[in-house]
Amino acid sequence: MHDNSPTSWWRSRGGIALIGFGLVAAFYVLREHYAHALGALPYLLLLACPLMHLFMHHGHGGHAGHREPGGRTEREQPRGGAS
Repeated sequence: MHDNSPTSWWRSRGGIALIGFGLVAAFYVLREHYAHALGALPYLLLLACPLMHLFMHHGHGGHAGHREPGGRTEREQPRGGAS
């Protein structure tokens, strides 16, 4: 009853060690270059806006209107509800 499914590389010993070394290196780089990192922060926030727009709009089906069975969009439906 053992599940021999392969684990992802990030959960292996080498992946965990690489993540640990990366975190330690990031800590020391940020500690030594704290002023430079804070100076780039406004630009990173501005860069995050278009990146979030590109990567987070994939789940809602685009910007087209939702079609009803009669071929009309939701906005074109009459107020009374009758088609």
